[in-house]
Amino acid sequence: MKYFCLLLLLLSSLGARAVQLTFRVDMRQQTVAAGGVHVAGNFQAAAGYPADWNPAATLLTDPDNDRIYEVTVNLPAGTYLYKFVNGNAWGGAELPPAACGVTDGSGNVNRQVVVGSSAVRLPVLAFGGCNTQVRFAVNMRGQTVARTGVHVIGNFQPLAGYGLEGDATALPLTDDNGDGIYEVQISLPAPIRFQYRFVNGNALSGVETVPTACGTADASGTLTRVFDATAAVNTMPAVCFSTCQTCTPSLTEYTTHWWNDAVFYEVFVRSFYDSNGDGKGDFTGLTQKLDYLNDGNPATTSDLGITGIWLMPMMESPSYHGYDVTNYKATEPDYGSMAEFETFLTAAHQRGIKVIIDLVLNHSSDQHPWFQQAASSPTNAYRDWFRWSNTVLGTGPGNGTVWHPRNGSYYYGVFWSGMPDVNWRNPQLKAAMWDASRFWLRKGVDGYRLDAVKYLVENGNTLENTPETLSILEEFHDSVRAVNPSAFTIGEAWTNTAAVVPYVLNQRLDACFEFDQAAAIISSLNAGNPAALRTQLGVVDRSYPKLQYGTFLTNHDQNRVLDQLGGNLARMKQAAALYLTLPGVPFLYYGEEVGMQGSGPDEDKRKPMQWTAGAQAGFTTGSPWRGINSNYGQFNVATQQADPASLLNHYKQLIRVRNSQEALRKGYLLPLTSPANSVLSYARVHQQRAVLTVANMGTSTSPALSLALSTLPAGVYQATELLTGQAAGTVTLDAQGGFSSWAPNLATLGTNQTWVLQLVPTQITATAGASGAFASQLYPNPATQLVTLELPTTAPAQLLVYTVQGQLVRTVSLNGRRHTLDISTWANGTYLLRIQSGAAIVVQRLVVAH
Repeated sequence: MKYFCLLLLLLSSLGARAVQLTFRVDMRQQTVAAGGVHVAGNFQAAAGYPADWNPAATLLTDPDNDRIYEVTVNLPAGTYLYKFVNGNAWGGAELPPAACGVTDGSGNVNRQVVVGSSAVRLPVLAFGGCNTQVRFAVNMRGQTVARTGVHVIGNFQPLAGYGLEGDATALPLTDDNGDGIYEVQISLPAPIRFQYRFVNGNALSGVETVPTACGTADASGTLTRVFDATAAVNTMPAVCFSTCQTCTPSLTEYTTHWWNDAVFYEVFVRSFYDSNGDGKGDFTGLTQKLDYLNDGNPATTSDLGITGIWLMPMMESPSYHGYDVTNYKATEPDYGSMAEFETFLTAAHQRGIKVIIDLVLNHSSDQHPWFQQAASSPTNAYRDWFRWSNTVLGTGPGNGTVWHPRNGSYYYGVFWSGMPDVNWRNPQLKAAMWDASRFWLRKGVDGYRLDAVKYLVENGNTLENTPETLSILEEFHDSVRAVNPSAFTIGEAWTNTAAVVPYVLNQRLDACFEFDQAAAIISSLNAGNPAALRTQLGVVDRSYPKLQYGTFLTNHDQNRVLDQLGGNLARMKQAAALYLTLPGVPFLYYGEEVGMQGSGPDEDKRKPMQWTAGAQAGFTTGSPWRGINSNYGQFNVATQQADPASLLNHYKQLIRVRNSQEALRKGYLLPLTSPANSVLSYARVHQQRAVLTVANMGTSTSPALSLALSTLPAGVYQATELLTGQAAGTVTLDAQGGFSSWAPNLATLGTNQTWVLQLVPTQITATAGASGAFASQLYPNPATQLVTLELPTTAPAQLLVYTVQGQLVRTVSLNGRRHTLDISTWANGTYLLRIQSGAAIVVQRLVVAH
């Protein structure tokens, strides 16, 4: 009865957003277990069942005894994984063929279904079997994609279970890595010739016009695309919307923004600098210390050189940390007045510093007037601005308490009773929040860091990462862009990389913090082995839109990085060198650059900044709100300013190098290889320049470096070590834009030492990259079994296939335009494909995921 009530609660909250999905499976070749037939997947919690991947919860039935079992559930739009179970335990689960599922890399395959805004009735398929698979793909680069997404329509729809032919709401495509290619794979019960067109949006007004050159008239005379689905798996090339051109992205086809040029500094105002002796940092103190962060003069080297500031919560709050807001349009009185905040903002902008501020959308304070009124009476107008129940409906993450008693009822607060979650399904609450988001932008802030973004909207038993949360962020994007089209938004979705990526797609957030990479940097340094970081760099590079994620070491919720590195300053310097030369948008946590420590309670991770070796570390003339770290005598700004070899001056060098090297801000990532397993090395490539980072985590070595290929032109390049200014010799790049076993002309690379090498061409012998006349197409990508390579001419060409470690694994002579590569035996991973025809060269990247 409890779960039935939860289901009713879910359905009522979803309203029109819930659509029907019908699963059907043919059991005629199976002996049905006594426990019946079930379906399990990550759709179950959203459909009102107790938990996802429960093999005994979702029963299929066969009322007409034809051995076709089915069940219908109600779900929000989204992409879901599932598999059928003969019985009610995992021992009876099917293992679908890889051709019609999604593999997790360890031999397990799940089926996948995409649900749009219309009911889906999946075609019948045999238990453990595969229907004909069809994958659609369209390149939307250059198009303004409608908020309702990209869809595909055609005469295949009734057979595939996606409504009637021409229903533009039924079958959405997704862009899972932000490369502009929207894709979907569906199942058909039989091979057919089908006609289809893509739709920008979910209405027929957005349907593409197919050109005559590649169009076939349907029964009404409308030109459509046509494909014969005669193979087990049928993959159409990615075509450009409304054109006959096939177009897949290359290594260099991506967009950067102002924040990709920035280095941000996270500031806890309470702990930065106290201007009036009350023991608490304030806006005036922050303004007084801006010259330390960036003095506005690029010719000086005494400042840190950061170009962005993230202010932790600075709105009115009863708590020291500020994450429980009582007034979204007022400053925290401890920090100063609105006028003093505006003075700070103006001073920062005068120095070329962008300012983003924390915006807490998930919850308010229980002392906020909204909540005070909501709690006063069940009939109060603000009651529905928060979530209430007459009973405790469950627990939260880690089985924590999330339903808290108040005046005979319970309210929902995922983090703490003092932070009630707001109800984003209430239009008035939503309007008030959007109003607040516009208020600070009009003051001149340059964007927002969004706290706890994955918890915004709950969906039944699913408390995080719901489709409704993603939908709210799309509205947030519109609210922000309406005031400042260039505002930057970055979210805290503290979870694994795969679960973070959806937050930065489809015009939601511009970036999110990459927690897995931060953890991999620290764990690799502590292990003295870069393997974990090397793996994570590959995951990050193929997952996100290029460069659109935040890099960091630790933040205000984590034990400080120097503590995690055991106080080892050499490792600390190397950690800084790694994340400040990697792709992404870097964020320093205040005091990190002088080696501040802090572990345990949150207050100790947020202690006062250490400015001098004098009383109270120079933070205040009074009694600090929290005790000063014991290491402040040596680990402070003044002492380290005077030491050329200090951690602070190392940070200054790294930031200056990043600010001066466009390749480090905008370049794509290519791994380098070295025989020394303890060496992690990679290239950042932009136009005709490259910067190589070579980091040694083991014993001293003289690494020989290899780069398989790149888009750099062949020729001779001068190498310079940027942290010391030393000449490092020259390296000759071959026709592939690569080199083999090059040893920089430098001394031995010691333990936890890092080279940052700039390559500048001195003699170019060939033109790099692909011209418009030699734009090859590679699809599908990612791929599992077969890949099609299309060339623009029939002229002979050569294909070289490299692993990202630089190993040449295939050499293929090509004649003709279209070629099929069988990749069924290739290992999972990323490959670089170099295609040359005469003097024309193109480099493509292929992701293989069986």
